[in-house]
Amino acid sequence: MTNLRIKALLGAGCVSLAMIGTANAGGFSRGSADTDILFEQGNFNMRSSVTYVTPKRKFNKNGNPQLIGTDYAEDYVIPSAAVKFNLTENLRCAGTLVNNNGGNAKYDFPTLSGKISEEFTTYESALTCGVGFDVGQGKFWLLGGGFMEKFDYNRVNSYAALGMGNATLRLDGQEYGYRIGAAYEIPDIALRGQVMYRSGTKYGADGGLTAPAGVLFAATAGSPLQAQFARIIAGSPLGKNTPVPVDAIGVGNLPQSVEFKLQSGIAPGWLAFGSVKWTDWSQLTTLDVRSKIGGVTISSDKYFWKDGWTVTGGVGHAFNDQVSGFASLTWDQGVGTGWDVIGDTYTLAVGGSFKDGIGGEFRGGVGFSYLGSGEETQYAPGTNQGVESGYAFALNGGYSIKW
Repeated sequence: MTNLRIKALLGAGCVSLAMIGTANAGGFSRGSADTDILFEQGNFNMRSSVTYVTPKRKFNKNGNPQLIGTDYAEDYVIPSAAVKFNLTENLRCAGTLVNNNGGNAKYDFPTLSGKISEEFTTYESALTCGVGFDVGQGKFWLLGGGFMEKFDYNRVNSYAALGMGNATLRLDGQEYGYRIGAAYEIPDIALRGQVMYRSGTKYGADGGLTAPAGVLFAATAGSPLQAQFARIIAGSPLGKNTPVPVDAIGVGNLPQSVEFKLQSGIAPGWLAFGSVKWTDWSQLTTLDVRSKIGGVTISSDKYFWKDGWTVTGGVGHAFNDQVSGFASLTWDQGVGTGWDVIGDTYTLAVGGSFKDGIGGEFRGGVGFSYLGSGEETQYAPGTNQGVESGYAFALNGGYSIKW
């Protein structure tokens, strides 16, 4: 009975479930590929989940006084799916899909740069395989695979204060990368330690920008393109408010990461688990939007983040052979260096799983995040933004099945 309950906890994937409450952790991080499914018992496994996150962030400092006291953070959804199949007893592969990065903001009034809405997401689809070797009482695994990451970015700026209309920007692209790792497990005591490296991605996302000619004229000052926009202004009855489409490219980097996870049975029916993750957010310095003609930079969002650390610890308990639960606490280091408002995040999550008796398992939980305050310091006096501490709620539900 004790071994059955320990194995039930191992199958619950507590470390994966514990991350459901994370809200914009470590910059733009959202979800992680569910590669833990590789360790599930069964020749064929499927599981999927969806997490709904509702954050609250309010400005306490802004170059546009109308924005002070307003909430700009938008709700978002993190879908995740995984399928695992055993090719042989010691060779198995998993296909995964997850919304792994994102940011979503909507402003009640334009920011100093004119932004009124901004949304960015990346979706990772991946194949990861494991080769196992019997070592001692357990099994040693070599892990590795590749992924494709799809990037989408949308932004709307308002220039009503300048007597002009809106500018819209849409970018999309895809890049490829890889992950490699290793693990050792002893299933009978729910012991598993693993380390995984995931490569970063570098984007040159294609798209289009449509903006008033007057805005483009000012943005390209000193470049050969400025004369082109001057001619449009002079030759159109709408003058500087003439909408002009421009083929554009977005240039920026998303980070590599290394994560170590450990879990072990500590008493009959009890499991302790934890993880430490390093993410190379210093790779994201700016997101530049450039004209494809001449490569002229039209706009540049500045980040200059530092590397981030995410630390999770928790416990799980198997109440019986069907029902398991967990509680966890996560600290995510703020990566801001004065160029934006990203602060530390602390997340408390609770949840569990229920086996339905026909080979399936319901999984879910809730999370509460405390979002630390943040302040810009690198811009001109009177233009720096600041946010007060906020919070986020997360709700997760999912189902898994195995044969």
